[in-house]
Amino acid sequence: MKTGTLKQILLITDGCSNQGEDPVAMAALANEQGITVNVIGVMENDVIDEKGMNEIEGIAMSGGGVSQIVYSQTLSQTVQMVTRKAMTQTLQGVVNKELQQILGKSVLMDELPPEQRGEVMEVVDELGETVDLNLLVLVDTSASMKHKLQTVKEALLDLSLSLNARMGNNQFSVFVFPGKRKDVEKLLDWTPKLESLTSIFSKLSVGGITPTGPAIKEALAYFNKKRSLRGLLSNDDEQYFEESV
Repeated sequence: MKTGTLKQILLITDGCSNQGEDPVAMAALANEQGITVNVIGVMENDVIDEKGMNEIEGIAMSGGGVSQIVYSQTLSQTVQMVTRKAMTQTLQGVVNKELQQILGKSVLMDELPPEQRGEVMEVVDELGETVDLNLLVLVDTSASMKHKLQTVKEALLDLSLSLNARMGNNQFSVFVFPGKRKDVEKLLDWTPKLESLTSIFSKLSVGGITPTGPAIKEALAYFNKKRSLRGLLSNDDEQYFEESV
């Protein structure tokens, strides 16, 4: 199989978008370009309103990703679980496409005999440890997230420790919305280490609006910028996994 880079957006929010483009449409656009959009909804006082829940599920569904509603105290485990689950889901889609090409017919992994299915899952597990990952994290910094940002920071640091135990290369980037001067602001450029977030997070200011759609749009543009820059620096086009779920 071709090796490549898995591209994911991880959106961490606690409410509904209320400004800018439709986030569900933006997530669908990202998915079309091979970028999975995963969403974690952080509960406020043990509740998240129905509109917010529907939006969270809609973004993940359109983005070909995974969604999860959590209490802030279990955010760290959930961030790791959602990221890993989305990787496996994407890789299963890739393997399904390979199977169809090899067998010349529409055969899904789940339809294989148990022994063959086990062998295929071993391939998926191995790829999950060796494939490169570009993960762009979008953090909601609207007013209601103020008391949750410390938990978000700790969850991201735990995630980097977990993923850096893999053999594959990781690149992380972090954007917040709303930013200090505009709707979306880059907090951290592409880096294999998220430790530098420790000093940055304490300086974040929170705002009232929740421009989720513009945040996903900006993340998508940033992925495309990274790819364009790589094309200028190298004559070799990098092979990317296509999203198939």
